[in-house]
Amino acid sequence: MARLHPEFFLRLYFSDTDKLGPGKAALLAGIERTGSISAAGREMGMSYKRAWSLVEDMNAMFREPLVQSSRGGAGGGHARLTAVGREVLELFEAIEAAAAEVNAARIARMKALLARKAD
Repeated sequence: MARLHPEFFLRLYFSDTDKLGPGKAALLAGIERTGSISAAGREMGMSYKRAWSLVEDMNAMFREPLVQSSRGGAGGGHARLTAVGREVLELFEAIEAAAAEVNAARIARMKALLARKAD
């Protein structure tokens, strides 16, 4: 299951309404893993409607869709990341990992200054 509230997380704001953070990235990763928008959402404790809404937002945010889906039927629907979707996910994860690595000592120092021990 994806961690939605890591010790360090990054949210990219492209405009007032267009943003990409750990939740959307986790949803993309779940879609890639499960082949299903609804299954990826369920893994995250997210409603079917919310998962689809986030996918629609992300598909509209970029020049090309990040997720391609087919409607259900006898065998059920399927979803997959497009090449652009995989690239966006890989870029986000790389940016997040680099930022966490560069700031690991600062985060540790800040945690040491907390009044209560952080989990």
